[in-house]
Amino acid sequence: MKPVVLIGPPGAGKTTIGVKLAKLMGRRFLDTDRMVEEQTGQSIGEIFTGQGEAHFRDLERRAVAQAMTEAASQDLVIALGGGAPLDPVSAEMLRREATVVFLDVSPVVAARRVGLNDARPLLRESPRKVWRELMAQRRPVYEALADRTVVVDGLMPGQVAARIARLVRTTKVAK
Repeated sequence: MKPVVLIGPPGAGKTTIGVKLAKLMGRRFLDTDRMVEEQTGQSIGEIFTGQGEAHFRDLERRAVAQAMTEAASQDLVIALGGGAPLDPVSAEMLRREATVVFLDVSPVVAARRVGLNDARPLLRESPRKVWRELMAQRRPVYEALADRTVVVDGLMPGQVAARIARLVRTTKVAK
């Protein structure tokens, strides 16, 4: 069975929803941001500050590849960092090997969730403005990769997870 991979911007709830979805589907959950942090012993913010975004993106690409390798032998739900799908190598893996769900969220809801969170290094300065700019760049990639899109506004994480589980179980996804 293909892994279910959750993509979307900061504040979409990828990790929270992913944990609930994995439990509902009886799968293991992986979060590529957490994988990077565990492998380096540093937070994402520390990596951005100390080694820069390019270094982080390289680590992120490796984490996506590792998660997809693990998915070949076990059923997984994987949450990707918001920028991970922009990497061409990662995007190609997702196209071939995963059922991709884009968690779409409005700027208003994302701003409430993200706030001024220092753990999100790209959003440290002017979070709402930067979030909108990121989405202008990333939305076309998210939409092109997604097999399904679920708008999360107004829904609790458990409701989103249940909706995704139904979509994945009842629909054959052709790539």
